[in-house]
Amino acid sequence: MKPDKMEIFTCDQGSDEWFAARRGIPTASMFATVMASGKGGGESKTRRTYLLKLAGEILTEQPMENYSNDDMQRGKDMEDEIRRLYAFEHDAEIERVGFIMRGSMGCSPDGLIGKKRMLEIKSTKPHLLIDVHLRQEFPPEHKAQCQGNLWVAQREEIDIAIGWPKMPLYVQTIRRDEPYIAALAKAVDEFNIELAYVVQQMRRLG
Repeated sequence: MKPDKMEIFTCDQGSDEWFAARRGIPTASMFATVMASGKGGGESKTRRTYLLKLAGEILTEQPMENYSNDDMQRGKDMEDEIRRLYAFEHDAEIERVGFIMRGSMGCSPDGLIGKKRMLEIKSTKPHLLIDVHLRQEFPPEHKAQCQGNLWVAQREEIDIAIGWPKMPLYVQTIRRDEPYIAALAKAVDEFNIELAYVVQQMRRLG
């Protein structure tokens, strides 16, 4: 995928402007779904559902339903606290942004640091955070999002900060994984081609 012009939105995440900016395009938080395949290499149901929801956003010019569960709400509530703790422990000046769009893809980073680094914040229950500390390994379930953030925002490294109240903060720096990003770019390209085809077919029906 050739480089596209990057646009940064300074709106609050979850605001009307934020939903409008990301409407109809795949975002880093869903890149794992974009890359997913079904059993035996067949079609992934979650990938298809996501594609159809984005098609619906394009056609109706309305965001898909804003699903939220207790874990997601907890993460939002704890994000500012974890960001403050990270900034204090790492003497970091964090720039807040709402959304970054580059071409037909985007991401919502939890902070930009200097010119090359960015921040991704996660909260997790105490027993899971203890396991992360003991293993000292990057949680693989966040790889697509973190590498996707680096790709979209054209940054070199990302700090993932995982926290919970009264627990020590886990921080790990992850650099760009170019082979992985190449595979991700291919998957996003293919996804966007399919998305455009579905939208075209639906508009013909209209």
